[in-house]
Order: sequence, then structure tokens, then C-alpha cells
Amino acid sequence: MNPDTLIRMANQIGTFFEAMPDREQAVKDVASHLRRTWDPRMRTQLLSTLGGAGEAKLKPLVRDAVIALRQADSA
Repeated sequence: MNPDTLIRMANQIGTFFEAMPDREQAVKDVASHLRRTWDPRMRTQLLSTLGGAGEAKLKPLVRDAVIALRQADSA
């Protein structure tokens, strides 16, 4: 899938969770949503945006959730 499409989709999820008053919980919920509903190949491709040009396109909440996913996957 096109990386820009994945970033757009992830940011749409982030927009929903931005309304939560507890940012830490929102990060966990975005990560959980991505883990539960996205195909592993989509998650892997989204994780590959970290450290590249795509990272700058991620909303801060989504970026933090993707970082949390990467850390959980490497643990």
C-alpha cells in the first residue's frame, strides 16, 4: 500500500483519539487500534516511516503511538 495512504489513515485514527482528555491513554488506544485492526504488513510499512520523511507527516499523537508499537514489537 502507498505509504502516504497509510499515513493519512493513521492520522485519521489519531484525529478521533485527539479528543480524549488523557493523552497518554490516547497514545495507547491508537497503538491498540492499529495492532487490532491493521494487517501486520500495513503496520510494518507504517513502522518503516519512522526516521524517514514520512515521520514528519504523522500527527504527534500518531507518531508516539507508532513508536510505542515499535517498542512493543521489539520487546
